[in-house]
Amino acid sequence: MRAYDVATSYIASIVRAGSGMAVAGAGKRPEKLLELYEFESCPYCRKVREALSILDLDAMIYPCPQGGPRFRPRVVARGGKSQFPFLVDPNTGRETYESEIIVGYLYATYGDSNVPWALSTPLVTDISSGIASAVRVTAGRIYRRSQPPAEPLELWSFEASPYCRLVRERLCELELAYVLHNVAKGSVGRKAFVERSGEMMVPYLYDPNTGAEMFESADICEYLEKTYAFRS
Repeated sequence: MRAYDVATSYIASIVRAGSGMAVAGAGKRPEKLLELYEFESCPYCRKVREALSILDLDAMIYPCPQGGPRFRPRVVARGGKSQFPFLVDPNTGRETYESEIIVGYLYATYGDSNVPWALSTPLVTDISSGIASAVRVTAGRIYRRSQPPAEPLELWSFEASPYCRLVRERLCELELAYVLHNVAKGSVGRKAFVERSGEMMVPYLYDPNTGAEMFESADICEYLEKTYAFRS
């Protein structure tokens, strides 16, 4: 199963031509964390996560898997409908649905306004993102009962990493909120991350609720299961 997960996650990255692998076109930095309500297997959410990674933007992620009881109701209360992705920018007061609108907003507000072709060609982008999601079947889509942490977890990641994807899928399924620290190639945050962790390797999880810090997607997923998954 592990070999299958890694292989299909690699395929998902290849299908999207490594979008979200490196930083480009980043502009001014927001003072407050952006907030993104999404679920990992959603092809439209993928486009927004890729934009965050390319623009080197951190974000507070509220996973909204199907059947999730915690964060989906917030989106309905704020925006009026259960649709994803949904972006909240506390720096400007902007709250919006629709991946194309969100990506355009991010590039206009925190980038150089030049949306790359991988995110600006609707037909190609939507089809390839849909295929990437289909490759992973239902991973990162459906809620599994869990105990929510008192404080959000923190994950150092970048969108195109197949190993980071496996961790994000598990966080989504368990509906665990987390601060996403994007550290794609060229990220200004890499130096501080290496000073903290000792090496440039992702995914890397920090849990302020237990003090646990760790590399390796398999170890992280196992930790999340043991710590937060519901056991009858």
